[in-house]
Order: sequence, then C-alpha cells, then structure tokens
Amino acid sequence: MGAHFVRLLEKVPYSPERPGIASLTIRAVDPAEPLLAEFRFTSPAEAEDVAGLVGEYLSADSAYEAEAFWNLWTRSSEGKWARGPEGMEIFCFGPEYDEGAPAQEGHFRIRLGFEHLFTGHAGLLGIAGPRGAGEPQHPAEAEFLRAMQDPAKFREYQERTQENVRELFDWTRRIEAALPVERYQLWSEGEDNFEARLDEILAVR
Repeated sequence: MGAHFVRLLEKVPYSPERPGIASLTIRAVDPAEPLLAEFRFTSPAEAEDVAGLVGEYLSADSAYEAEAFWNLWTRSSEGKWARGPEGMEIFCFGPEYDEGAPAQEGHFRIRLGFEHLFTGHAGLLGIAGPRGAGEPQHPAEAEFLRAMQDPAKFREYQERTQENVRELFDWTRRIEAALPVERYQLWSEGEDNFEARLDEILAVR
C-alpha cells in the first residue's frame, strides 16, 4: 500500500503556484489513536521524499494522509473568476487499519473540497436546467441567482464548472492507468449520484 500511495502522489496534478506535498500525517490502529508522526514541509516535498518517510512507518495497520493543492476555477463573491490553488487531502489506509475497514470502504480516499466547485450552486447546471433550489436563504445567494439571469455570466459559470469537472475526470483516468484500481466511487454529501450529476453537467454544450 505504501508503494501505491507514493505512485498516487506522483500522479497528482499539483498547482504550479503551490507545488508538491504540503504535509504528511501518519496514524496507527484507528482514527481515535494519537498521531504516530506529522510532517509539515517548509518547501514542497516530492513523492519520493514522502516515500522515505512512509517507509519508516510502514505497517498494515497504519494510515497515511498527505495535503496538496491543485488548480481549479473559483468565482469570488464579486463575480470574478480565477484559476488557482485549492486544497485536497489524500489518504491511504493499510488493510488492517481500523479493524480492516478499508476492505469495504476502500484503501484510498481523496477529499477534494466543496462539491459546488464541480456541480455549481443551486442546481442551475445540467441538461435538465435549474432543479429548483427554492427561495434564497442568504443575500449573497440571492445576488448570485440574479447574476445568473445574465446569459453571458451563466454561460461563463457553466464553462468554468465544466473545466473543473474535466480536470477531475482526467485525473481519475490517470489514477486508473497508474494503479491496479479494482473499483472507485465519486461521492458527495449533497448528491445521490455524484458521478451521474457530473456527467449531466458535461453533457451541456
């Protein structure tokens, strides 16, 4: 698992502005136990640097967590778009970690941040059109929905979100090519079928 973890880190599409691995955390037995080790790198660490540290703590009941950054499009509250670093957390779980839970839950997990970076806000995107988000609950949400009534701004929102989805799918394909992946799942708290939702958003031309 340690070798696969390093191979996965080699395939991360690191942000040019924040390249490399920012930190590495190592746990043993289960999430309730104290950390075995924690490393925060003052300069970007490469996958081979992490390989040496993982090798020192290699165990079937250990878990490894790396923090890194990749570039995605984000929209500010003022409506300006920028492509820049967004954080991610990459986990590797040994087969005996947490009483063998990885056998069912997976040996790797990647947290990519807020799902709206890929699905957009308020159910506006997709071939079915707006999915009925209801009345805005916050003035900022109301302002966003007003801005999206402008066809040019809506089109830009759709295109930037689609670019983020393509970045995710491209990385997924690179992972499948680099590692012996048996199965994977794209999941979010806000979508019953996150992958199908992303396919729907990409289908719009």
